[in-house]
Amino acid sequence: SILISKMGANPKLFLRRLFRLAALLVLLDYAAEASEFNPYKVLGVSTHSSQAEIKKAYKQLAREWHPDKNKDPGAEDMFIKITKSYEILSNEERRANYDRFGQTDENQHHGQAPQGFRHFHDSFYFDQSFFHFTQSTRDFTDSKHLLRYEHYMNEVVPDSFKRPYLIKITSEWCFTCIHIEPIWKETVQELEAVGVGIGVVDIGYEKRLANHLGAHRTPSILGLINGKVTFFHYAISREHLRQFVESLLPQRLVEKVTDYNYLQFLNGWREENKPSVLLFDTVPTVPLLYKLTSFAYRDFVRFGYVDQGLTETTSILQQFNINTYAPTMLLFKENTEKPADVIQFRGMKKQIIDEFVSNNRFLLVPRLVNQKVFDELCPVKQFHRRRKYCVLLITGEDEAFVSVNDAFFDFASSNTKEVLRFAYVYQRQQQPLCDTLLKNEDMSPPQVIILERRSAAGKVLYRTVTGGWNGSDEDKHRLHEQLELLQRDPSFLTYDAMLPELNNEFASMFLIQWANVAYDYLSQMYFDLLHSNWREMMPIVSLIFSALFILFGTVIIQAFSDSGEEKPPKQKAKESPKTAESSPNAENTSSRPPKKNFVEVTELTDVTYTSNLVRLRPGHINVVLVLTEASKQVLLKKFAKEVYSFSGSHTLHYSFLNVDKHIQWMDTLLELAPDARPLDDEEVEGTSSCKQDYTGYVLALNGHKKYFCLFRPVFTGEEPDCSRSSDEDGGAARVRSRSSSRQRASTLQIHHKLDRLSLWMERLMEGTLPRHYVPAWPDLHSITPQK
Repeated sequence: SILISKMGANPKLFLRRLFRLAALLVLLDYAAEASEFNPYKVLGVSTHSSQAEIKKAYKQLAREWHPDKNKDPGAEDMFIKITKSYEILSNEERRANYDRFGQTDENQHHGQAPQGFRHFHDSFYFDQSFFHFTQSTRDFTDSKHLLRYEHYMNEVVPDSFKRPYLIKITSEWCFTCIHIEPIWKETVQELEAVGVGIGVVDIGYEKRLANHLGAHRTPSILGLINGKVTFFHYAISREHLRQFVESLLPQRLVEKVTDYNYLQFLNGWREENKPSVLLFDTVPTVPLLYKLTSFAYRDFVRFGYVDQGLTETTSILQQFNINTYAPTMLLFKENTEKPADVIQFRGMKKQIIDEFVSNNRFLLVPRLVNQKVFDELCPVKQFHRRRKYCVLLITGEDEAFVSVNDAFFDFASSNTKEVLRFAYVYQRQQQPLCDTLLKNEDMSPPQVIILERRSAAGKVLYRTVTGGWNGSDEDKHRLHEQLELLQRDPSFLTYDAMLPELNNEFASMFLIQWANVAYDYLSQMYFDLLHSNWREMMPIVSLIFSALFILFGTVIIQAFSDSGEEKPPKQKAKESPKTAESSPNAENTSSRPPKKNFVEVTELTDVTYTSNLVRLRPGHINVVLVLTEASKQVLLKKFAKEVYSFSGSHTLHYSFLNVDKHIQWMDTLLELAPDARPLDDEEVEGTSSCKQDYTGYVLALNGHKKYFCLFRPVFTGEEPDCSRSSDEDGGAARVRSRSSSRQRASTLQIHHKLDRLSLWMERLMEGTLPRHYVPAWPDLHSITPQK
């Protein structure tokens, strides 16, 4: 009666005191619970243990108490405590909160009591983060699939382009979540077995991830595919969740095949450049496992389904002699009459199907239609792995090339060597690639190229098969001999080139893909409007309005822009050739940033000689280009391009030596290492020899160990004949002969002196170059007088 009278006198004051008493009881309850739970004691570590010690203890205890291995009734609860303890101690912020205030994730919200009570008094709203169940009440299935923000962004989102994800949003103060647990657990066991990704987000622990997903209530279920989030809005049942996952997959992933269209389906490999897979089964609907497989390998393989119960599939069943008692999967490549691979099984297993499709992702001789296919077929050579060679046919798509192409396919089908990959390319579709490979010789398709990729940037070693390719038995025999020679001697590939990136032959389908994506977003927006889900719809609406604003803003700016503003760029374009022709020193002193394909090269003088060579640190090498004043500009640009791919090494330094000033240093260095002198350096008795031309030489100088490696230039033009200039024609004739020879040494010839420098640099990095040791480095103080 006293309570009722007080309440009648001042009900608000009474309710406020009652709520404060309830909150105090909750605080005392959590304080008692926190005192019982000690993450240090659970893991058996001290408060001063390092992160490595905590991680080691966690791994040992997790292996010991894992419910799949430990049959103890309390193993699951103990495993959750171990995981919870590691989550607290592995996070520096959570560990500091526990060390200072004894706060775990359950009670850390009560450290801000005034704000929590003010929010409570203002709205009488029970925030689900105010009260929590203990984490030990969570099912082990959910604990196994818990998502963190970093894990979601770095792993789950990229993986959603290969398989869909079903994600549950839950919290520890959620009674409805308890009711859906049995359905969720059964659904997870079914969908996870066929390859669907599963995730659980605890909104009390991962508010950042929940906000990113747009989930603001519990329980919520959403799907993730291709990085796009879709919410589930129907009654939670096992069948509805399965249908929801199937609805996430794109339409027409699997084509229904009958007697009327199976030939058209199998012959589609020519246009789409993919193998074809047919699944024969008695169920009328396509199995979910087969749909998921088709989604994961949609970029490589075409998928079809044959319902054996239909009368329209009788002919195709007889054609391939299909057993109707068990599902059968046939894989076809270029030959549409005979399958390249077959499997038959009772009860489809994900691992079996994945292995079957993954091993047959490419045709016997696929066409290079984009850079992704090229990277997959012809991977970059790894030093510690076996070499891979790509045999490429450059051909055309006209009828005149059909017999030639078929002969190449026949030759490739008999190949049994794993190191050889066969492919072909249409010259009209990949003109830049074909021009690069056929530039050294005047050739026209069809031609066969043997190449080996050396870097991801596009560098290859290659060689054209002599005699061309007409598909005759003689051509096949010649190609077989050269491939055998390549197996014995990898130096058989004599040319090198930088290949451009391949054109994407399916790029014309971009507008169709864009239209499909726009249709999906509009459908999702309509769906959200239907369910009045404004929070989840706002990102899509914001994206559409942003795109329209950018589009119309760009049009308006271009419409009202002054045409006179276009003149300065034209003037700059006229000045650009002068900048390209300027010397490297001028480029280094300009205010603009250096060009992308250039590295900084310093001059080796008497000032920098000691620091760049004599006192060079152990393990460091100075790569020195020898040049003249006349060839300085051309050789420096070529040198910088050739060594650019090696500029990331901290042990390599780059310099150049002006031989017009220091030719005596070069002569002295080569005299100290006689085995490094060229064979044509010997003088013929009775004749006067000309001065040795060191232009284009490259020296790799190891100052600490006192040795150097030598690169001699590759001459592409006629070399001046020194001995002929000293005959009986007289002094004037000698002068004319030498001047004409110098004129023949054009800029193009000087440019090609460093053509194979990058290959020499690779051997330098591998340590396979011959080394020439010297007792001491010669001095660089003296300067050769100019004549």
